[in-house]
Amino acid sequence: MIGVKIRQTQKVGYTSLKAALALVMVSWTAGHSTAASGVDDQRGQTITACSVHGGWIDPRDGKGLSRAELFADLIDRPVVLLGESHDNREHHRWQLHMLAALHSRSEELVIGFEMFPRSVQLALNQWVNGDLTEKAFLKAVNWRNVWGFDPELYMPLFSFARMHRIPMVALNVDRSLVSRVGDEGWDAVPEHEREGLSDPAPADPAYQRELAKVYLEKKALMAGKTEDVDRAVPQSKPATNDETISDIMQQQDFKRFVAAQLTWDRAMAEGLAAAKGEHGRAMIVGVMGSGHLSSFHGVPHQLDDLGIAGSAVLIPMEAGQACQQIGANYADAIFTVKSSAHSSSPRPRLRLGVLVRDDKAAALVDRVMEDSVAEAANLQKGDRIIRAAGVDIRSSGELIEVISRQAPGTWLPLTVERAGGEVELIAKFPATQDQGSQ
Repeated sequence: MIGVKIRQTQKVGYTSLKAALALVMVSWTAGHSTAASGVDDQRGQTITACSVHGGWIDPRDGKGLSRAELFADLIDRPVVLLGESHDNREHHRWQLHMLAALHSRSEELVIGFEMFPRSVQLALNQWVNGDLTEKAFLKAVNWRNVWGFDPELYMPLFSFARMHRIPMVALNVDRSLVSRVGDEGWDAVPEHEREGLSDPAPADPAYQRELAKVYLEKKALMAGKTEDVDRAVPQSKPATNDETISDIMQQQDFKRFVAAQLTWDRAMAEGLAAAKGEHGRAMIVGVMGSGHLSSFHGVPHQLDDLGIAGSAVLIPMEAGQACQQIGANYADAIFTVKSSAHSSSPRPRLRLGVLVRDDKAAALVDRVMEDSVAEAANLQKGDRIIRAAGVDIRSSGELIEVISRQAPGTWLPLTVERAGGEVELIAKFPATQDQGSQ
């Protein structure tokens, strides 16, 4: 048996070192051993492990991992990070099972969520205490405006926390802060307007190169745009040769994009670190997009900078796709799930491509995203959207609700107030929209 490799970021003497050294890798099929010279057998086991759903693999070599010993190691980790693709139902089912498994092995558990900005922490407390109905909870956290993905994907996680009275922690900051950093850069935002965030640790070159690929994909979006790597949904992948990536990395727009991403990463890391400080004996679990975790960039890197080394990164991935990560330092472990094509995933969310807020019985456009449906429809900053699809719009939430009911390919009529008059516009959504969120 071969001992699992330890992340370079772990400090010598850290409490999980002993457990990590004891962690061994086994074949996905119990009872089958491999001779030292059986290279073909080892290759076959690796391919099988990553191509069959329902098992843990070590992405460094593709071998199956012992579930019992993996969880024994997790108990000693300061933070356990669970990745996801936001619209993948299988990923959220896996997260629920992980929370149940971790809860059964830990006296105390605290769960931090990317989905909530710090400003709604009170609503999370009220939900866990049983003071809010589901409908009231989703309204209190402004779910439609702030996150917008189908709440049915996430409610089992929230209900689990409520049932067991597990504290829920809002890890995020207001999206407007991240957008502002993306427009102006981190240094341009006054310290008192950073929601208490400290300076993020710089992105290393490998992370910058990964973000450059995401940046190019974001530029290729046909509908909507946002700075979050886990919300970018390109229609097609642009060419990403080394020369193109190097050129992109020199551009000021890209550097601001990186600054926005680091703001997101730092906010979640600081939220987890604060939870660790407040609940010192508890196991701290973070639920967030895999793009903030993969290859130990993003949030794990920021946690290291905050003095919390050795966080565990666990990422679900479709069987078959997981084989593409073999040989990479992608995560501590990958759990293989069935293809989303077999999981009755919800219809992909249409994106208008605006930031809106409530304004006197209308949805006020604060920002129009570049290369978005909204930009193509000639929506402008300052427009007050008062009707959509013939329905009177009295709040930003009502606008989001109307958009969520539309099908791909819809031509959505909008009525806006502009310069003292009413203007009729047509928002034309693309006929197809990919569901991937990486």
